[in-house]
Amino acid sequence: RKILVIKMRFHGDMLLTTPVISTLKQNYPEAKIDMLLYQDTMPILSENPEINALYGVINKGAGTTDKIKNALSLIKTLRANHYDLIVNLTDQWVVALIVRFLQAPVKISQDFANRQSSLWKKSFTHLVPYSGEHVVERTLSALQPLGLAHQVTETTMSYRPEHWQKMSQELKRLGVEHQYVVVQPTARQLFKCWDNDKFSRVIDALEARGYQVVLTSGPSAEDLACVDEIARGCKTQPVTGLAGKTRFPELGALIDHAALFIGVDSAPGHIAAAVKTPV
Repeated sequence: RKILVIKMRFHGDMLLTTPVISTLKQNYPEAKIDMLLYQDTMPILSENPEINALYGVINKGAGTTDKIKNALSLIKTLRANHYDLIVNLTDQWVVALIVRFLQAPVKISQDFANRQSSLWKKSFTHLVPYSGEHVVERTLSALQPLGLAHQVTETTMSYRPEHWQKMSQELKRLGVEHQYVVVQPTARQLFKCWDNDKFSRVIDALEARGYQVVLTSGPSAEDLACVDEIARGCKTQPVTGLAGKTRFPELGALIDHAALFIGVDSAPGHIAAAVKTPV
């Protein structure tokens, strides 16, 4: 009746977890499924109708005292929810401490090679080895002890109609009148990125084929500087007015209505795959 899924990673990783949520919901349609995740990744799952509640762990910009207070508050709240099943998909050591305080009869975790201590192993009723090649398959393998009849392998990105309405109005304001391509050249890790001048050439090629190009990015100064350099290198100026200004549900709506998405290994790429926009 009550399920807690734990995954503390970055935004793209959270989308790759949604098949687990969908599989649990399909097999236990009446269950309320909650998720424990990092606070700053909550927006990417905030509109998912299969999730009952999101509980956030502090992970950035907080001192030790605040982190302890946050953990104790979460433990109190989660204990009161009386979960029947806990599925852990993350290897942070704090998970073992939190799970030990929860009285769920079934506590499943993937068997992480770097978590072989007695403290970790005794915190769960089942430890499941990885199986499968794709990360979605490996994540779904955690559900093996449940013997579920059906599995959902597609990722999900949800947004509300008003999110697209806002994006549509912004596109019109910025002069986008026909088919557009979203290009997001930035990523959290620099090694994932491509050369800016090559992005500029790709944008010019798209514009020459009759597409308008919308450049998006995160809000950091580095991301915005990257977008600016790429735009300045283009013969035809792409739309940069949305860079750093879209929340994740809005970005999902923007990419969903695009003719094509071009980017690097980052959350927007996973969003494009989830909404089935060509990548």
